[in-house]
Amino acid sequence: MSRILITGASGLLGTRLTQLLLERGHTVSHLGRSKKPGSIPSFIWNVEAGTMDPEALKNIDAVIHLAGAGIADEPWSVKRKREILESRTKSTALLVRELNKGGNDVQVLVSGSAIGFYGMTLTDALFTENDKAGTDFLAEVVKAWEHEADLLKEKRLVKIRTGVVLSKTDGALKEIAQPVRFGFGAPLGTGKQYVSWIHIDDICNMFIKAVEDESMHGPYNGVTGAVTNRSLTQAIAKTLRKPLWLPAVPAFALKLFLGEMSYLVLYGSNVSSAKIRQAGFTFKFDNLGDALADLLH
Repeated sequence: MSRILITGASGLLGTRLTQLLLERGHTVSHLGRSKKPGSIPSFIWNVEAGTMDPEALKNIDAVIHLAGAGIADEPWSVKRKREILESRTKSTALLVRELNKGGNDVQVLVSGSAIGFYGMTLTDALFTENDKAGTDFLAEVVKAWEHEADLLKEKRLVKIRTGVVLSKTDGALKEIAQPVRFGFGAPLGTGKQYVSWIHIDDICNMFIKAVEDESMHGPYNGVTGAVTNRSLTQAIAKTLRKPLWLPAVPAFALKLFLGEMSYLVLYGSNVSSAKIRQAGFTFKFDNLGDALADLLH
């Protein structure tokens, strides 16, 4: 069993991942901006100042790096866009710098990334890990984020390009399902934009496999499959046994309400899961209907 340090552990992914790692017998500690109460050891870093508790990496076999400001938490002002970028690049640079110093037992860094790497489109093009980065804001963020991780020396590096995580507690599913529950659900924009989805437990297990499987290295798409926004909305309504009678929410209304951030819901990407499947990963929820049934009931 491994001794694992997690950054960004208080988020949606980190919380569930901690539970699953402990269930598998791994030892877990957390690295964050403040010490957290509870039984899990926690250490402090100051990303802005570029400092980190030197004790954090002692007796650690693997680091799972999830830290980063939420992309949908606040409107995309110039300041917020800088926070989204720098919370990822600066934290990764600090972590890699400390790991590269040596004097630690860390064998692998599993660095969080995102399918935003490929850019947001309205095409049917299927993206694999061999494709180049896109050119929009999120693609530039992910490219810069991964560049910092790529500076790691003499240790195994795995980058998990996470898709849209479906969870009952927070995130995209909660936002889409809520209006459906009250009879106000509707596709967004054209409804043709792809949503490359994954169940929270599957993405967490993918991170665990990346730690445990020494043959894994480089980027992997953290997705199960892709459906259109319209199909996802219909599947949620079917699972909740609710009608969908409203017309699609027009793009101009979403742009008015969300500003530049609207492109998170108006565009998407059709992302392949072939590489992680070839690595021997087995999805617990390989079917959207099963995933929704588990999370919405």
